Amino acid sequence: MSLDLIFFLLLSLISISTALGMLLSRNAVYSALFLVLNFITVAVFYLLLGAPFIAMAQVTVYAGAIMVLFLFVIMLLGAESIAGEFNWRKAVFPGALAVILAVEATVIFLTRARPAGDVAQPDASINTVTNLRALGEALFTQYLLPFEVTSILLLVAMVGAIVLVRKEKRVH
Repeated sequence: MSLDLIFFLLLSLISISTALGMLLSRNAVYSALFLVLNFITVAVFYLLLGAPFIAMAQVTVYAGAIMVLFLFVIMLLGAESIAGEFNWRKAVFPGALAVILAVEATVIFLTRARPAGDVAQPDASINTVTNLRALGEALFTQYLLPFEVTSILLLVAMVGAIVLVRKEKRVH
């Protein structure tokens, strides 16, 4: 076994474990933190594929900004723990879909033609500084309006959550 394969399998185990931890945790804050760990392992997968910009964007956008919003809403709503019994009737359909997905993935993995040699690395010219600079210039010139509208939309959603959850002080 090559070192890359061992690292990939170890990273896959961590990714699956954090996803299961997110799903099975009764504490919403712990679920969000498991999701952050999962986002970070996905970023490492991107690094293994030779895409450092996407890995950095994964960490900053998802593990950074989006998870801060999730944690803010969880703390604001006071939903630290999820109360209630587990309902098996509601879990049958998603469980069946998960089993079907696992069977399909196994069939594809076992029947797929494997490449003769190593998997080809992406073209090195894709990750050059000039391409990343051009991406940044396009984001902050041509696509500045959608970028700013998205940030304002997130701000309005956060303020809306505060207004909806805020408890009125009663004056007697």
